[in-house]
Amino acid sequence: MKLHAKVTLFFIGIAVGLLAVLVAISLYAFRSFSIATATEHIRTAGEIVRVHLTESMINGVIDKRERFLHRLVEVQSLKSARVIRSPEVSKQFGNGLTVEAAADDIEKTVLQDGKPRFEVIDVENDTVFRGTIPYIATSLGNPNCLQCHQVPEGTVLGAVSMTMSLSALKEKALFTVAGIATAVTLFALGLILLLRRQLKPISDTAWAVEEAVQRALRGDFKAHVEKKTNDEIGQIATDMNRLLTFLDEGLTRIGSNVARLINRTPTPGENLLTATIDMVDGLTKAAHFKQAIEEDESKDEIYERLSTTLKTEFSLGEYSIYEVHPNKRQMQSVMVDGETGGSCRWCDPQVLVRPEACRVARTGHVVDGVSTPDICYSFRPPAEAGERRHVCFPVMQSGSVGSIVQLLTTPERAACLSNKIPFVNVYLRETAPVLETKRLMESLRDSTLRDPMTGLHNRRFLEEYVETLVASVQRKRVHATIMMLDLDYFKMVNDTYGHDAGDAVLKALSSILRQAVRASDLVIRYGGEEFMIILLDTQGEAAEKVAEGIRLAVENMKVQVTGVVLQKTISIGLSDFPTDSDTFWQAVKFADIALYQAKSSGRNRVIRFNTSMWSDQKEY
Repeated sequence: MKLHAKVTLFFIGIAVGLLAVLVAISLYAFRSFSIATATEHIRTAGEIVRVHLTESMINGVIDKRERFLHRLVEVQSLKSARVIRSPEVSKQFGNGLTVEAAADDIEKTVLQDGKPRFEVIDVENDTVFRGTIPYIATSLGNPNCLQCHQVPEGTVLGAVSMTMSLSALKEKALFTVAGIATAVTLFALGLILLLRRQLKPISDTAWAVEEAVQRALRGDFKAHVEKKTNDEIGQIATDMNRLLTFLDEGLTRIGSNVARLINRTPTPGENLLTATIDMVDGLTKAAHFKQAIEEDESKDEIYERLSTTLKTEFSLGEYSIYEVHPNKRQMQSVMVDGETGGSCRWCDPQVLVRPEACRVARTGHVVDGVSTPDICYSFRPPAEAGERRHVCFPVMQSGSVGSIVQLLTTPERAACLSNKIPFVNVYLRETAPVLETKRLMESLRDSTLRDPMTGLHNRRFLEEYVETLVASVQRKRVHATIMMLDLDYFKMVNDTYGHDAGDAVLKALSSILRQAVRASDLVIRYGGEEFMIILLDTQGEAAEKVAEGIRLAVENMKVQVTGVVLQKTISIGLSDFPTDSDTFWQAVKFADIALYQAKSSGRNRVIRFNTSMWSDQKEY
């Protein structure tokens, strides 16, 4: 209901209430006034009757009293007048006329107690006021009552009972009240019409403002509030229009800029305010996400946080994260459906060994399998999973694809995934430089832990890794064979053919060593031509067999440099950790002693450490 309607009804209610109260008060006042007037009129008429009766008795014309009463009724506007004789007067002068006897209980009561009685009665569709006034014997005045009546002073001598019609007064009262009510009603109507006229601009402006606000809540700020007056209400309309224009232009500009920032295309008819809030919230969360991953220690933690974000923020349960190896020759699955290092489930496993088979890795562009199904031939979801749509994003690092994020959905929820694409892009755009930084830092750190010429781990790596190695061996209660290797007469190669030839021999040896052991074993260039191999969970004859295989491979190795084919041999010493020593570096020392024994006993052989080789019992 509009404001002016509410105010109108309110004032109508007040006017009706006031009118009812006024009419009630007026009627009550007129009734009281009429009764008071009638009472006074009857009292006056009663006094006239008393005086006339007294004089008539003195003058001896008391028998003419009825004629007087008839004339009195005509003159005094009375309806009836009757004298009532008391028993004391009847005893002295007789019963008198028949009409002078007490007619009812009221008259009898007045004769007994000497108190006047007044009442309003309805008689034959007429309202009549009746008054019964006693006459009390008194010695006052001249003449006085006691001159004729032989009764004690204060005796009730009789009464006069008179009636008068109140119909005329009643009609006048009703007419007057009707006039007052009419005047008040007309005044109230005029006041209400004036109020409505004054309130209508306020109501219309309030209604227009409410409608404009409702439209604004729906994202439409193009509403216009018409200016009705030139007062404060008109100023409100003007200011509201300015505010709407300001909000429309501001939100449009902000929304457009944010949409361009996240590469989002606005949907026709969307709520501009809600869309802008969602976009700003998305950017804020993405900024917090970037701050978090910048403080993560490794790439694995970043991938884990990205996976958690895809599940919690975007409500995705099916997705894959792949990392492209720096050599571009292989990929590895980092995260599949929330499982770290899960198998390649949604794509052809060939993409792991042939990254060029992946459309994203090959082109560096987003592959939208929602709008263009079957665009990527390597997308092969398992049959039991049902039909799926996918979107794959490249995460660019140093100008090339470093990682790939694949999101999946059912055809029924494809539109929902499409709406999330711009926001996912923001997160990946924030992730890319951080991942690149972490990768560069790991590469830099890896370069300090590897020998640049052979690509093997160096001694610094061993020093950093030894605590982890020892803890793993002790926790698993396994053995590790420490193998120290040294090329025989390597200094002659450098002295005779130069350091380039020596480097070629070392590279060839490094290749043989890597091929001779498992991926879980460690091959370390310990220094110069000396190498160390740590065979994990290997001991005894198995370790000696590996060492012998290396010795034979080196013996058969041929390295061609500057037109010359070089062949070298190698000496190898073995020790067992923790059998030979429960201290790792002591076991290394024992392996080095065994190597020295191999050198001194003729070279090109494998010697295993035994306690007889250790004469000095001091620990290393």
